[in-house]
Amino acid sequence: MNIGSQYSGDRTCKFTLWAPLVGEVTVKLVAPEEKIIPLQKDDRGYWHGSVSNIDPGTLYFYQLEGQTDRADPASHSQPKGVHGPSQVIDHSSFSWSERQWRGIPLAQMAVYELHVGTFTTEGTFEAVISRLPELRELGVNAIEIMPVAQFPGERNWGYDGTFPYAVQNSYGGVNGLKQLVNACHQQGMAVILDVVYNHLGPEGNYLWGFGTYFTDHYKTLWGSAVNFDGPYSDGVRNYFVQNALYWLETFHIDGLRLDAVHAIYDFGAKHILAEIAEAVAQLSQQQGHKRYLIAESDLNDPRIIRSPQVGGYGIDAQWSDDFHHALHTVLTGEQQGYYKDFGTLEQLAKAYRHSFVYAWDYSPHRRRYHGSDASDCLSSQFVVCSQNHDQVGNRMLGDRLSSLISFDGLKLTAAAVLLSPYVPLLFMGEEYGETAPFLYFVSHSDPDLIKGVREGRKAEFAAFFEIYGQEAPDPQAVETMERSRLNWEKRHEGKNRLLWLFYQKLLQLRREIPALANLDRNNLEASVVEPEKVLQLQRWCENSQVLCWLNFSQEVVEMKANIPTGNWKKLLDSADSTWGGAGSQLPETLSTQSQPTLILNAESVVIYSQ
Repeated sequence: MNIGSQYSGDRTCKFTLWAPLVGEVTVKLVAPEEKIIPLQKDDRGYWHGSVSNIDPGTLYFYQLEGQTDRADPASHSQPKGVHGPSQVIDHSSFSWSERQWRGIPLAQMAVYELHVGTFTTEGTFEAVISRLPELRELGVNAIEIMPVAQFPGERNWGYDGTFPYAVQNSYGGVNGLKQLVNACHQQGMAVILDVVYNHLGPEGNYLWGFGTYFTDHYKTLWGSAVNFDGPYSDGVRNYFVQNALYWLETFHIDGLRLDAVHAIYDFGAKHILAEIAEAVAQLSQQQGHKRYLIAESDLNDPRIIRSPQVGGYGIDAQWSDDFHHALHTVLTGEQQGYYKDFGTLEQLAKAYRHSFVYAWDYSPHRRRYHGSDASDCLSSQFVVCSQNHDQVGNRMLGDRLSSLISFDGLKLTAAAVLLSPYVPLLFMGEEYGETAPFLYFVSHSDPDLIKGVREGRKAEFAAFFEIYGQEAPDPQAVETMERSRLNWEKRHEGKNRLLWLFYQKLLQLRREIPALANLDRNNLEASVVEPEKVLQLQRWCENSQVLCWLNFSQEVVEMKANIPTGNWKKLLDSADSTWGGAGSQLPETLSTQSQPTLILNAESVVIYSQ
C-alpha cells in the first residue's frame, strides 16, 4: 500500500498514514493556508483521505488525537528540517531525458562511493554532476551515494536520517537528486543509493510517537530495533518495502545498498530482506530494467544472496568485509580490533578463491566460529574494496591509506582490488591518493545529544590518546566536515596524477581483457610464494589468460617463477618509471621454456597476458 502524500496532478492529493493505535487523525495544512481535514481509518490501521484545491509545495502535519502535530513518516520533503512540517511534492513535474536507459549489469560495474556533502565544495547534487565526466574518463560506470534521507542540520554522514522518504534539503532536495540520476544515466552511469533500514537517528525521530515502529525485544547499537516481526509489524514492513520501491521507481535509482543488515532482526517465516527482494524483482520484471539490492553484512552468511528456491533471501550481492580486512592488514600490519583475525597473505589468497576468509572458521576476535561457505554463489555477488566510508571514517583521525602506506603501496592496493574476480568499489578520492581525512561529523541541535555524541566519541577512542597525542576531532564542529572535503585539484598534480592514470589503466584492462572482465573465481588460481610475501594470481576465460605477481614485501624479491604453459607478454608493471616507479627489471616476455628468475620491486605488481 502506498503511504504518505500522493499528489495526482489535478490539485488533488491523497494522504495515507499507518497508525493503528491512534484514535483520531487529521491532516493539518499549515501553508499557504491553514486547514484541517479528517481522515478515515480502515480495518488494517491505515488512515485515508483526499484533499482538493491543494497545490504542490503545500506544507502539512498529521494531527493525532486532536492535539499532537507530527510530520508525515513517509514525507517526501522536509524543507524546514526534521522538526518542521512535511511538503506535498508533484513528482510528475520532473522531465526525465533517459528513457532509453536500461542499466548496467552488476558484474560489469565499477562502483565509486561518494558523500554528497564533501565530494565538492558546494556539497550539492548539482555540484556532483560537473564531476561525472572525469569519473567516466577514469573508468567508473556507477556511483554509490551515501544516505540522503533527511537528517538533522546540514552536516551528517547520512546514517542519522529520520525521514527515510525525504531527500536531504541542504543537498538539493527531490529535484536535485532526480537531476543527478538523470545526468548519470545520460552519461551511461548507474546510480546506487545507500539506505538504512536497521535504525533511525535520534534527533527528529518522530516515528516513536506512533507506538508500533520499534521494539525492545531486540537491541541494536543504536537502541531499540525496528519492529519487523512483532505485533503490528505488517505496517512497518510495508513502510520499508514501499521505501525501496519509492527510490527505484520514483527516482529511477538502479540499485540500493542496504546498510548493516546484520542489525535487522526478523524471525518470521519470510524475512523482511526476502520481502523487499521479492518486491524489487517484480518491479524489475514490470519495467524491463533490472534493479539491484546490495547488502552490507558482517555475518559472512551466503543465505543473504542465495535464491529463494534454495532458502535464501534473494538479495543480489553483498560486501565482503573479509577481503578488505585481509588486504588492509597485509598492507599496514595493523592488528587492533577485528583486524586481529587477519594479517596473513594466505588469507588474502583465500579471499580471492572463496570470497570469505571465515567460512565457519574460528575467529579469535569474536571468540567463536564465524561465517559459512559461499562457493555456490557467483563471484559477481560480492563487492570488494580497499577503502570505504566505514573503514576510513570509523578510524579516530579518519586517515586514509594514503597516510598509512607508500605511493608504491597505493598502486599495489589498486591492483589487488581491480584484479579480483569481484565487483570493485572505490571510495571517493582514493583514485588519486587523497590525503584529507574522512571524519565523523554531525550537526545536531539538541545540546544534550551533542554532548552525548562528543563524550561517546571521546570514550570510544580513549585508548588511542597516547598513540596520537590528541582526542578524536569534535564531530559537531563545522571544521570537522570541512577538513573531510576532497582536494579535487590534486588529481592533476605529480604522483597524484600518476596514481589516477594507474587506476584508469587497471579499469581499462578490467573492461577489455576477457580473463579480467569475466567474474568467475572458479577460473582463478591464487597462491602465495613464501617467504617472499608474493601473491601469484592467474585468471582465464576461454582463450584469454592473465598472470600477475603482487609483491607485498617492502624489499626487492628475487624468485624462481613457475611459468604456466605458453608465451606471456607484459601488460602493466607498477615499477616502471611511467608509473612513478624506480624502474623495472622484469622482462617484456616470459615463456615456459625460459623459467627465469624474476626480480620484483618492493610493493609492486606486474601483469602478463598470454
